[in-house]
Amino acid sequence: MEIRSLDGDEPATIAALLPGFRETMSMELPGDPPVTEALLARLFQRRHGTERIVLVAFDGGTPAGVLKLGLDLGDPGGPGHGSLWVFPGFRRRGAGRALAAAGLAALRERGRDLLLADAPRGVAGERFAAELGAELIGESVRNRLRLAGPARAVLETAVARPMPGYRLVTWRGACPDDLVESYARAWSALEERVNGQARVRRPAADDVRAREAEAGRAGHVPHVVAALPAHGSAIVAYATLFTRNSPMADVGETLVLAEHRRRGLATWLKAELLLGAARENSGLALVQVFNDTANTAVVALNRKLGFEADSHWSTYALKA
Repeated sequence: MEIRSLDGDEPATIAALLPGFRETMSMELPGDPPVTEALLARLFQRRHGTERIVLVAFDGGTPAGVLKLGLDLGDPGGPGHGSLWVFPGFRRRGAGRALAAAGLAALRERGRDLLLADAPRGVAGERFAAELGAELIGESVRNRLRLAGPARAVLETAVARPMPGYRLVTWRGACPDDLVESYARAWSALEERVNGQARVRRPAADDVRAREAEAGRAGHVPHVVAALPAHGSAIVAYATLFTRNSPMADVGETLVLAEHRRRGLATWLKAELLLGAARENSGLALVQVFNDTANTAVVALNRKLGFEADSHWSTYALKA
């Protein structure tokens, strides 16, 4: 096996990895639509405020597996967080160990000493983690919502519920100029760390525009619903979703500022977000979201809206 460092923003990298990922995901997530170039481009692109490491194990000229890691440039001693995949025809042949070793070496070169990797929960992943000496440090659940199922009525009921004192603003693509500073201030309250992404400490309008641009480069369209006071101009809650050329979309962030919680805002605006995306994308049938199981409030919100868990994922830590 030869380990090569590739650029996750290069179309050639995506083209090389796509066959292996399609085969892998058809086994791991058989109920999903086929993996598209846009989905893979989004997974491997360098996100705003990060460095992206993409290491690929080659057997001859064929990719056998890949390790991708995101490094938060605002946290120089922080972990590299991502995922490691060995494609089905190459398992139990040393590709995974080689990728893990190369990833740890790359982190040491950058003065970092912790590798975090997410993987589907299962016997094979647990065995591989044990062989490497990795520690299980967290779990997440993938929830999915079928927009044509019984959940549609739940969403419509949630949207119709009166919410005195608030109004909704929606947009597709770029945030309106008159809201972008307020949107950035609301974003600054987001505390949850996301796999491979940076935590922008003091986001401003330029950071919002950078995130919008990176989504566009990967063929994704942001959909946003924000809540504002009925007679105010400051965003107090928002939720995001990303569509691509696929029947499946990805939920992004859901945030309600602390002083506006426990009023039903998250349910209201997220239901509008999902229904609006379905209205604007006739081929959209399925929405997915990954949630840390420790974030019980968001897990409960998604269950209330009709999302159902379909797989569980483990996060492992490996010291360099």
